[in-house]
Amino acid sequence: MSGALLQVDGLLKRFGGLVATDQAQLTVHAGEIHALIGPNGAGKTTLIQQLSGALAPDAGRIVFDGADIMPLSMHERVHRGLARSYQITSIFKRLSVLDNVALALQAREGSSFRFWRAARCERSRYMEAAAVLARVGLGEQVHQLAGALSHGQQHQLEVGIALATQPRLLLLDEPMAGMGAEESERMVNLLQSLRGQTTMLLVEHDMDAVFRLADTISVLVAGRVIASGAPQQIRSNPDVRRAYLGDDFEVPA
Repeated sequence: MSGALLQVDGLLKRFGGLVATDQAQLTVHAGEIHALIGPNGAGKTTLIQQLSGALAPDAGRIVFDGADIMPLSMHERVHRGLARSYQITSIFKRLSVLDNVALALQAREGSSFRFWRAARCERSRYMEAAAVLARVGLGEQVHQLAGALSHGQQHQLEVGIALATQPRLLLLDEPMAGMGAEESERMVNLLQSLRGQTTMLLVEHDMDAVFRLADTISVLVAGRVIASGAPQQIRSNPDVRRAYLGDDFEVPA
């Protein structure tokens, strides 16, 4: 395993009297799929929001690729290589699937979204967008309206949009939320295909998917990381079983 790409130290976020992240500690190594699990209300999405820049922590440090990124905005973090895919799909539903990815490519290059129509003439950008879509399994849907995609395909598109920014670390917030078994399997296969190419921090409630995908699992309970390690270590950890997995949990084959 390579060195630490992301280091979170003492991350604190309060909403009035509620402590959402409580001195959270997390290390994500380059090249791994790192899963963040925990019960509802544990603070997982709040932690992801702080990493992406959508929420400002009250205290703590976020170090990405050796640099403190706390002062950086969301788009500045994206340009540094930190991209997020959302729990609820965030796409332009009235644009084509191809245009959605082309916009992400345009944003990566520093151009304004306001001039996206002019970019339609740029053949190389659309060829790259089509290649990204083929990579995430949407090569046959390039000209379809994004809003007409199935729920699972919209999540695939969102991963494609994030990949178009060429992330070094991809933050995935419940990419399988609301999916049926077949769609979930496609997403697992997609993420497996990206292993070693893009480092991932995955928030997910589907334990079958988590234990199939993750190299490392961290468990967040009441805003604190109570354990972090390989899947078998997490499975056998008595604190994790009491707080989240339960005594009858078995690692999926």
